[in-house]
Order: sequence, then C-alpha cells, then structure tokens
Amino acid sequence: MRPNFYGLALAMLAGLASTLAAPVLAQQAAYPARPIKLVVAFAAGGIADSVARQIGVKLSARLGQPVVVENRGGAGGNIGAKTVSGAEPDGHTLLVTTAALAVNASLYKSPGYTVTDFVPIALAASTPNLFATNAANPATSLKDLARDYKGRQFTYSTAGIGSSSHLTAHYVFRNLLGMDAVHVPYQGGAPAVNAAVAGHVDLVSVSMPTAMTNVKAGRLKGIAVASLKRVDALPGVATVAESGFRDFEDRSWVGVLAPAKTSPDIARRLNAEINDIIRQPDMREQLAAVGFEPSTGSTTEFADYLK
Repeated sequence: MRPNFYGLALAMLAGLASTLAAPVLAQQAAYPARPIKLVVAFAAGGIADSVARQIGVKLSARLGQPVVVENRGGAGGNIGAKTVSGAEPDGHTLLVTTAALAVNASLYKSPGYTVTDFVPIALAASTPNLFATNAANPATSLKDLARDYKGRQFTYSTAGIGSSSHLTAHYVFRNLLGMDAVHVPYQGGAPAVNAAVAGHVDLVSVSMPTAMTNVKAGRLKGIAVASLKRVDALPGVATVAESGFRDFEDRSWVGVLAPAKTSPDIARRLNAEINDIIRQPDMREQLAAVGFEPSTGSTTEFADYLK
C-alpha cells in the first residue's frame, strides 16, 4: 500500500499548529503574569487616587498578583495618560483617570495622545464638584462670596488646568457671578484642598470626596455642591441650583482604561472583576460615605459614554 502523504502532511500541520498555539493559550490563561500597575493621572489624595487604591487592594486578591498604584500627576492628567498610552498592551499597565481625559481632547492642541490610544475598561464612580472655603471665611453662599469680594481679586485652587473643577469654577465665578476670579492650579485635588485649608487661596473647587475629610473636621466649609439635589454626605450644603443658577450640574467620573490593542479577553475580565468589586456592599458604602456614586457597566457602555 502506498503511504498517504496527503493525510500525513495534514497531521503534521495540525500538530505544528497545536504546538504554536499552545504558548499563546498558555500566555492568555496565565494573565496576569506579573504585578499590575495602576497609573493614576493625578497626585495622591485625589478622587482618581482614592478609587484606584480601593479597587487595587481587592483586585490584587482576586487576580493573585500585587496591584501597585503609581501617581503621575501634572498637565491636567496628560502626563499619566501619555505614560499609559505608550505602554505594552498586555493588561499589566492601566490608567486611572477622570473626566479630564475627555476634556483634554478639546482643551489641548497636542496632549501627546488621543482617546483612541486607550481601551475603556470600567467606569467606576462619579461625584459632583464642591466649592469650599477656609473655615474662617464668613461667607456661607455663592452670593455671599460675590458680595464680599466685589471690587477685589478672588483666588481659587483646583486639581489642574482643564480639570472639570477648573472649568466649573471659571464659569460660575467669572461668567455667572462676574467676579475677578484668579485660578491657582495644582497637580491634584489633595494639594488644592491643602492650599485652601492653609489660607493660601480663598476657595477650592474640587470633586467632593477629596475635600470631605477636611469639611467634616471643620477645616473647610462647604459653600455649594454642583449637583441637581443635595447629597446625603453633606446635607447642609446647598446646591449651585439653590444658589440661583437653575439646572446647573457638574459631575466628574473615575474610570480605568488600558492601552489600545489590549486583548478583548483581558479587557472583559478586568471589567467583570472591577464591576464585581464596585457591587460589593462594603465598597459601595465606602464610596457613598464620601460622596461617590458607584457605577458599573460593560466596556462598550463606557466607550460610548466616553465618546
């Protein structure tokens, strides 16, 4: 009988394909193969940093690898975003940032990256913006501030140029109240808050969770919160709408993204893990206590929201 060279060739090709595929499958199954780095695009102590650290602890336990938070603040979140945009798309380097990612796309002529350089993983939480003054400031409302600083300069700190807190404050104080308001940018929400506590600026405009500790301790005084209704965490602070500006709302969000070309399987796994972390009662309670509204959803939903 003559040998079946055709069948033998097919068998050899099948074996070769199986051999070549094995390392790829093993690599996918092994994820994560080393520690995961969460690059936070702002300084320690801000909302992105806070959420990243809470997620990181629980994500590490779930994935069996250390999750390290690295703060790369500056340029309104652009430095951290640019760092991750050029990272290896293997799921081991992730970006944790805020609404600044969307704002910067139109604010900066050349931020060093585009939104398409990322794969949206999960939208974790959102929170309204808060205006707060040093406790010694006699003002108790936005109208008080406009009256007290009439004819003189007014300074406010934020997490950086182009942050939603910057744009909101600029619009409220300069456009709506007509004040001579001067912006003092910092590399994150925490140092912006510290500037107000120390009296270096007249007011801080910041995402609510970043200022909560100092407000509750009496070192800062909430003047107005940029939500449509009062928030449970600060029931005594009026909304911007209650201050005379109807239907005014400004919310920032915290999201996790990966470099473009990251495997869809890795993206879906990270999305599922982070969503499950956010759904845990203790996590939701921790987030709500400081003014966050927990968020969950698919990678596609986050991508659509980002657009």
